[in-house]
Amino acid sequence: AFAWETRRKHLAPGFGLVQRTDRSGHLGGETTEGRPFSLSLSLSLSDSSKSQGSVFVRIHAPWQVLAREAEFLKIKVPTKKMYEIKAGGSIAKTFNAILQKLSSPLQPRVPEHKTLALWLLFPSSFLPVGINSLIANNIYEAAYPLHDLLYQEWARYGVFYKFQPIDLIRKYFGEKIGLYFAWLGLYTSFLIPSSVIGVIVFLYGCATIEEDIPSKEMCDQQNAFTMCPLCDKSCDYWNLSSACGTARASHLFDNPATVFFSIFMALWATMFLENWKRLQMRLGYFWDLTGIEEEEVKHINVCSLGFLIVSTLVSPQDDEDKLTWKDRFPGYLMNFASILFMIALTSPLFLGVIVYRITTAAALSLNKATRSNVRVTVTATAVIINLVVILILDEIYGAVAKWLTKIEVPKTEQTFEERLILKAFLLKFVNAYSPIFYVAFFKGRFVGRPGSYVYVFDGYRMEECAPGGCLMELCIQLSIIMLGKQLIQNNIFEIGVPKLKKLFRKLKDETEPGETDSAHSKHPEQWDLDYSLEPYTGLTPEYMEMIIQFGFVTLFVASFPLAPVFALLNNVIEVRLDAKKFVTELRRPDAVRTKDIGIWFDILSGIGKFSVIINAFVIAVTSDFIPRLVYQYSYSHNGTLHGFVNHTLSFFNVSQLKEGTQPENSQFDQEVQFCR
Repeated sequence: AFAWETRRKHLAPGFGLVQRTDRSGHLGGETTEGRPFSLSLSLSLSDSSKSQGSVFVRIHAPWQVLAREAEFLKIKVPTKKMYEIKAGGSIAKTFNAILQKLSSPLQPRVPEHKTLALWLLFPSSFLPVGINSLIANNIYEAAYPLHDLLYQEWARYGVFYKFQPIDLIRKYFGEKIGLYFAWLGLYTSFLIPSSVIGVIVFLYGCATIEEDIPSKEMCDQQNAFTMCPLCDKSCDYWNLSSACGTARASHLFDNPATVFFSIFMALWATMFLENWKRLQMRLGYFWDLTGIEEEEVKHINVCSLGFLIVSTLVSPQDDEDKLTWKDRFPGYLMNFASILFMIALTSPLFLGVIVYRITTAAALSLNKATRSNVRVTVTATAVIINLVVILILDEIYGAVAKWLTKIEVPKTEQTFEERLILKAFLLKFVNAYSPIFYVAFFKGRFVGRPGSYVYVFDGYRMEECAPGGCLMELCIQLSIIMLGKQLIQNNIFEIGVPKLKKLFRKLKDETEPGETDSAHSKHPEQWDLDYSLEPYTGLTPEYMEMIIQFGFVTLFVASFPLAPVFALLNNVIEVRLDAKKFVTELRRPDAVRTKDIGIWFDILSGIGKFSVIINAFVIAVTSDFIPRLVYQYSYSHNGTLHGFVNHTLSFFNVSQLKEGTQPENSQFDQEVQFCR
């Protein structure tokens, strides 16, 4: 059954919803709605649903209509019996029973006639005059199928260890949503081996930390490496051994095992995409998607709705759009300029965070109490600021991408969705990864040298990497942004915002005057309860958050081997969170048949290829893996890393420091002639 909701003020003379003689009539013949009610659909208008002035019309497609339209759509159904092979032995029988319990939860028989009913109401060949245009024109306010229950075996956190009932999801929500949850389930299961390998790599770093020669040399106080001041005037000379903790922590993520892990993750991404193609073909075969031809549904643009309807009524035989490329060129030009502006807007915001890091480090260095923890304090606070900026810009970029796509006036819904996805992904990709790219490839590259430092903003020196390199800071940056986005944006916002909107809608309906039946208010109908739910807006946000996470897992995995572990823990919750949201927080979406996940696969493939390049640059530029190999095989006298730290540090005569940059009131315990 379907529920159309409208306000009585929208019902004008001459615009009849039904033509009937009783409360529940079998409609046919002539109505002003046109096609939907000329197909012998059964409608029911109940007075008991007049809560807060709302009128609900329930539409039911009889079996005869479904059978007739199924012939027109050439829907294929299985005709042969399915035979089950029973195990002979008791052990095999027990194993088979356990396997069936885990992989095949109880699936109620849900008929597939909802798609047929939707085709009757949303035919792609019916031009703009349909329920979509009526909703866009504010004649109707909502259209949604009534909710059934799919809760016990899927939408509860208590069944997180079970496989998803993909066939039941497909029957309940349609093929498009079924493919999304199948993809999400495969992605989550593929994170298990990568998480295990990532933990092993991390444990290898913990086990070999005492054997790491460079960190031992840095921690050895007998070496007495006197380092140059980190800032002008207020900073003093310091011993390299004071950075022992940073050097030891860097070894946890900068060791030979991380190189192997980055190669493994590149192969992992390829294997995941290949296995998804196999699963997609398998589901397409069982769901009869291989032979379908996806009809191009015209996109209903509210701005051009009146033009479309008038042009349809004047010349119904002309089904071609009148807009040429010259008409669309201003929209394309505005899109290009706006995207460049949004990307350019991201740079000053993150440059502001860099300025904050530089100025805060200089200010904290003036105080003796905070001087020892300057690097940790500045890094942690700057990453949190970056996270807040990313979360705010994500919401802005999503709205901007939607507006830019609308002004292009795309012809079909598929074109609209693809262009929206490309714009949103481009903007959110730049937004999420800009601070990480800065730390990985730019921080510490433009510092200069003692006596010839690079200054910005009237005397502030550019920030440097820690003695152990920038890889540790890159790990901190990546972990906080990744975990923060998953916890705040993907989980709290995802379930909290629909609940708040539902509560606001409920309070608004209670405050509005209306004809409310006391008996009905005590026992509301199911369609009244469903109307208070959040409308379904598509799968783009769900895919987007997982694609961004896929980038975190693959692009910079050489600096953070535990990224797959945190992604796995998040996705175990994410699967049930999305399931609960679809079942209990959203109106049941329309069933849509589609053969694949569309443009998302191309984006995944592009990220997988891009990750190979990024991880190669991280290993070559950011980590010390290549410099250590060069020293070990080209400069070392005994083929080990003994003397590597001394080899990487040059000498500088402190007498050549510029006037006014020497440390004031130096408390260093010895006279310094050279610093490193």
